[in-house]
Amino acid sequence: MASTAGRNTLTVVRDFMKRVSNTKRFDRLMGQVVVVAAEPGQLKAQFTVAEEHLNAGGTLHGGYTAYLVDVLSTAALMTVPPNLAGVSVDLSVAYMKAAKAGDVVTVDALTLKVGRQLGFSSVDLRNDAGQLLAQGKHTKFLI
Repeated sequence: MASTAGRNTLTVVRDFMKRVSNTKRFDRLMGQVVVVAAEPGQLKAQFTVAEEHLNAGGTLHGGYTAYLVDVLSTAALMTVPPNLAGVSVDLSVAYMKAAKAGDVVTVDALTLKVGRQLGFSSVDLRNDAGQLLAQGKHTKFLI
């Protein structure tokens, strides 16, 4: 993920993330996510699990995980022509392992296919040991 095109894509993705997180709403939590690499159709991001990301059981909240799948797969999708964000028509997340406060989570978002009307993505969340925490699938209608 180090080509000149990748650097341009990285800038596009980071600008999108800035726009998303520049709010007082729930989206502000995306400001804690750092995109570390991006190429057309894919990105890698990281964040440290903080108290505001936790559920009542003290682990990473499933709703926040689903939100990460939504936003980061959208960012990756926007780097592939026709460069549209689209509207979600299906989003699913399989939760496999918990993360606790202080854990560093790496998120890999991959655009699997972009058709005339639909875009399909996959997102993996892993801990520092490389263990799969959650895997999301996201389908968007391209407006």
